[in-house]
Amino acid sequence: MTGTILIVDDDASYRKLMVGLLRAQGFEVFAASDGEDALVEFAHHEPDLVLMDVDMPRLNGFEVCRRLKQQPETRLTPVVLVTGMAATEDRIRGLEAGADDFLSKPVDRNELLARVRSLLSLKAYTDELERAESVLFALARSIEGKDPYTEGHCERLSDYSAGLGQRIGLPPEQITALRWGGIVHDIGKVAVPEAILLKPGPLSPEERAIMRRHPLVGERICSPLRSFRWVLPIIRNHHEKYDGSGYPDGLKGEQIPVAARVLQIGDVYDALHTERPYKRALSQDEAMRIMEQEVQQGWWDPNLFAQFRQMMAEGSESEKG
Repeated sequence: MTGTILIVDDDASYRKLMVGLLRAQGFEVFAASDGEDALVEFAHHEPDLVLMDVDMPRLNGFEVCRRLKQQPETRLTPVVLVTGMAATEDRIRGLEAGADDFLSKPVDRNELLARVRSLLSLKAYTDELERAESVLFALARSIEGKDPYTEGHCERLSDYSAGLGQRIGLPPEQITALRWGGIVHDIGKVAVPEAILLKPGPLSPEERAIMRRHPLVGERICSPLRSFRWVLPIIRNHHEKYDGSGYPDGLKGEQIPVAARVLQIGDVYDALHTERPYKRALSQDEAMRIMEQEVQQGWWDPNLFAQFRQMMAEGSESEKG
């Protein structure tokens, strides 16, 4: 197994010992002498694993760990805090900072190598997942890119959905699913011919049947990724309607997963509020009036629509201010 490791310790002799030991095992190893130097070296080398002392000048290990774990681009890098302190409160501080593991000084060679190999294996797995996710996001954006009228739709929908989800108190994993769902909700349209996808006029019954399969195709494309388990109901059910007249399952009311109901509110609003080949872009007030009529027809969740309308009104007021 290979990997890049950053050693952070203010003790030069200990640093040299650790670097030599790990390089002898075939790892690429870099070193930093304190917390601030660690952040510089991390940005330069982007290591797969950090082994870091706790008690250091300038920034201690807890603070460096906290900063790394707060950034989306670095939070999945494993951080092991190496310390001579065995007190429970120190381990609690480390866990609160986001540490993935702990080693006590003096470090046992066999334990060190076992922990390093285990965490590097986990990092390789998460990197593989991230690459797969990136491919799906790129595929979804390529579908959006086929239609110049939907440019920016995915990002706007992610923002609308996550904002509404936060407003109604959904848990963090559902907020993340809404952000991802905004990007990949229509990924199943990769199986829809462009002649149907970009047709300016009404679809024939046969064309409509093909189009209505895209939520099921999208769910099938994304289902191998366990990290997408909260996103799958959004992909499958964002075309359901509150009165049961939607597709593909004809779900009704609260049978429709709440995240799917949240996303469809933003999806409908963005479709009304942006220009399309067959219509002009409606103002916010015009879009809300039409959505209110559709709520009365039984299409959308009335409580979620009321929250969304209030959220958008508050956003407009803050922009004026």
